[in-house]
Amino acid sequence: MAKAARPVSRATPPEPGRLEALPEPERFEPDAATYRAFYRMMLLIRRFEEKAGQLYGMGLIGGFCHLYIGQEAVVTGLQSAITPGRDSVITGYRDHGHMLACGIDPRVVMAELTGRAAGISRGKGGSMHMFSPAHGFYGGHGIVAAQVPIGAGLAFAHKYRQEVLGEEGGVCLAYFGDGAANQGQVYETFNMAELWKLPVVFVIENNQYAMGTSVNRASAEDQLYRRGESFRIEGLQVDGMDVLAVRGAADVAVAWTRAGRGPVLLEMKTYRYRGHSMSDPAKYRTRDEVARIREEADPIDRAAREIVARGFATEAELREIERAVRAEVTEAADFAEQAPEPDTAELATDVLVERY
Repeated sequence: MAKAARPVSRATPPEPGRLEALPEPERFEPDAATYRAFYRMMLLIRRFEEKAGQLYGMGLIGGFCHLYIGQEAVVTGLQSAITPGRDSVITGYRDHGHMLACGIDPRVVMAELTGRAAGISRGKGGSMHMFSPAHGFYGGHGIVAAQVPIGAGLAFAHKYRQEVLGEEGGVCLAYFGDGAANQGQVYETFNMAELWKLPVVFVIENNQYAMGTSVNRASAEDQLYRRGESFRIEGLQVDGMDVLAVRGAADVAVAWTRAGRGPVLLEMKTYRYRGHSMSDPAKYRTRDEVARIREEADPIDRAAREIVARGFATEAELREIERAVRAEVTEAADFAEQAPEPDTAELATDVLVERY
């Protein structure tokens, strides 16, 4: 006889005015293979995005294109802490790096950018609207902060499958930016997520400038990790340019949510080197500022120096990783340029058409 469904539990809230104490994260200590894998993933994202920028300039990528250059440590560290096939990821329109960190083939991501039938969304999603449930990736969303309540829905589904269906539970990583952090739907979602103790890690990728205005000018409370306090959601501010710091915080946050303690808010202090999108000249900051961040805090250079210093790889071995990554990205670009475009019959598939 089938087991009767029962409602998802609604945990008793803590005493008024009190937050449960989230453990202080420690910087992750990797072995040699793990640190090299982190380095390779960050490098893959960087070189992929640089190539995407080139293809955009050549007119091979249309529409909007938001590059992730500078922010690679965030997705690399966070998504190394979740379980493929069990957990889920959702983000905004700056999504290429998140997909690569989900293990999706760079060729089908690049083919989606060029609008080809071989793309992950068969060429109809483009840069901003990719999707792959098979990899636990639920978008790529073009509406600012729209992914946040959807991420809570994914977390509810994880909780339901565990508590009602008796299946293995999961955690959702819901990414959004510092600009999206001021959207009202984010706070409605915070309230519901904490009331229902949903297994969701809210990740604010604070790259300092949102669409083009400094977070210090646009936000009355610019310490964004505190945004969940009125909902009794614990928060952490993390050096998002240090992949090991990111992974350490991810381990704490994922363990917290997986144990049924509800959501966590992670503010990743990171930086994007390019404009908001390919059409943004980024005149709201100086070239000297960008150069200084590259020199002092670049996540890939930092990892390379530490890998060599720890004896995990030689500089020659890192150059070989660089060569292999460049070859992989070149192959992806060639594939994306040569793959056929979608057939016209594909235009109406997966599209809701309302007739009046």
